[in-house]
Amino acid sequence: MKKSGTRIWHQALGLMILTAVAALGAAQTPSPNRPPPNTAEGADPGPPPTPEQISYLVGLVFGSQMHSTGVTPGNIKPESVVRGISDGLQGKQPSATDQQQVQSYARSMHEAMLARNEAAAKDFLGRNSKIKGVVATASGLQYKIIKAGDKKAASPGPTDIVTVDYRGKLIDGVEFDSSYSRGVPNTFPVNGVIKGWQEALVMMKPGADWQLFVPPELAYGPRGQSKIPPNSLLIFDVELKSVEAANAPPKAPPGTPPPRK
Repeated sequence: MKKSGTRIWHQALGLMILTAVAALGAAQTPSPNRPPPNTAEGADPGPPPTPEQISYLVGLVFGSQMHSTGVTPGNIKPESVVRGISDGLQGKQPSATDQQQVQSYARSMHEAMLARNEAAAKDFLGRNSKIKGVVATASGLQYKIIKAGDKKAASPGPTDIVTVDYRGKLIDGVEFDSSYSRGVPNTFPVNGVIKGWQEALVMMKPGADWQLFVPPELAYGPRGQSKIPPNSLLIFDVELKSVEAANAPPKAPPGTPPPRK
């Protein structure tokens, strides 16, 4: 489902404090396959933020959300945003016309970003397809085999469970996710990830190392993600560590004695 720029801005403008609280809560919730925080259980989390600190955090979250919809310092004045927030905190209410103008502006910024990122993805894929070793499939996915893996082993099926190490980047080189940085590979069913990965994984062999160039329509499309702008082309380095059949019996814990014959 497409998340419109209007909706994003409505949340950002009307619920900045709640958004900041939600963001802080999400940051404290451990994600699957990630190591636990270094803070010992029962340790003092430290003093609560000062009014100056929490004010900055609210502004940071607000600015980050505006940036995610395509707004940059070049087309908005931060000092005027601060003045508007100050007036709102003192009780001034926006008129219906004010709100319509903001919605229209947010929509135009969002649509411009969608078009800009889509064009950048097409341009990248066009140039990338001419590089030696890059293979393009009928769907638009491109990949390059860095290491073939075990040619005698079976490739994973759509419902099999795979364990991979990976690194994901945008076309400008910004890294948005990496199992390497966490020090823990990820395990998931093949059909539980984006379409570009699903297509690539069933062609890979255990031990393979591929580079994937995933067009927006095979990634997150116009929805985007927290660190992935809408309509972004994604570049992944993927190592397929192991494959387990979906109907395989559960593995015995380490140290379990072998069954009697």
